[in-house]
Amino acid sequence: MQKNQGIKKLLAVSAVAAMFSAFGVQAQTAGQSAQSMSNQSATGKTNMTGKTAADGTVNNTSSQGMEDRSGQMGASASKGMTHADAAKSHTAGSGAMHSTSGASGAAGATGSGASLSKTDQKALMDMAVANMAEVETGKLALSKSQNAEVKTFAQQMIDDHGKALSELQTLAQQKGVTLPTELDAKHKAMSAKLEKLSGDAFDKQYMKQAGLNDHKATHAKLQKIAKSAKDADVKGAATKTLPVVEQHLKSAEQMASAKSGTTSGK
Repeated sequence: MQKNQGIKKLLAVSAVAAMFSAFGVQAQTAGQSAQSMSNQSATGKTNMTGKTAADGTVNNTSSQGMEDRSGQMGASASKGMTHADAAKSHTAGSGAMHSTSGASGAAGATGSGASLSKTDQKALMDMAVANMAEVETGKLALSKSQNAEVKTFAQQMIDDHGKALSELQTLAQQKGVTLPTELDAKHKAMSAKLEKLSGDAFDKQYMKQAGLNDHKATHAKLQKIAKSAKDADVKGAATKTLPVVEQHLKSAEQMASAKSGTTSGK
């Protein structure tokens, strides 16, 4: 009985010792855990501090780099704008120069026409009408005449006087003179009269009016212009056309003479 009680006490003491031992281990473990957490916390702070410092350094460097790059970009942009403005200024200046040059050219052209005397302007108009009349009646002769010689003469009138008219139109444009675009009353009446004729009657009237009379009048007018014109170009135009008109007049006279001789022979 006493032995059993002694065993129970030993077991109780052992249990208590075991409990204290377990409590001690737990306390030690808890202490180590606390220490570890403290160390980790400190390390974390150090790391965070280091990271913060590092981030700060990076940020500062980045900020400085951005500022530097911004400065460079600003300088480049400023330089680019300067070049662009310079180019724009140069272009504007060139445009102004071209505009001024164009205006001067226009003024020069106007001045050229304005400097032409009234007499020389009328001379250009008279020569233009004479050429137009020969072209128009020549076209009429080609469509109405049945005579080969008359048709050949008419075609020559169209070619030669058409060329002379074209040259006069160019000269008049250079001088600022507006030429007539239709025949005068005298030549309109002649054309209307020829329109009503046909056959031999048409040929006779055409060669008499357009071949002889008109070329005599034109020849005399060209001689006068060649002598009295003030403008060298106007004078030159009349002088250049004179030989052509003389040749036409000679051909018309020969045709008239031949026809007259044939009629007399009959």
